[in-house]
Amino acid sequence: MNDQSFFSIDRLVEFGMSAAIAQQMVSSMNQSMQQMYVPGSIQSMPQPVAPQSTFYVAIDGQQAGPFSEQEVARLVTTKRINKDTLGWMPGMPAWKPVAKIPAILKVIALTPPPLPAS
Repeated sequence: MNDQSFFSIDRLVEFGMSAAIAQQMVSSMNQSMQQMYVPGSIQSMPQPVAPQSTFYVAIDGQQAGPFSEQEVARLVTTKRINKDTLGWMPGMPAWKPVAKIPAILKVIALTPPPLPAS
């Protein structure tokens, strides 16, 4: 075989490398297209996953926690936490009444009231 033949080793290696590079490019483009958001398209943007908040509260004069948002909601419905209860979360310099902590107020606002007695 001569070097100009398609079946020469150099040509086959060149062809294989070109195919591998093309496959990587297609894979990269497919991944980019799947993550792309096009306004007005049927596909909605994925919702970011919010980190889980950690709260501490003072119950009966004692530090209690850490509590998740669901646990704080449960404490609100059982009336263990009210607006004057002291609370703290990572990043705060000092304890404050929960009425002055927006993250806990959000949890309280989203907690449904107890069902009325019938």
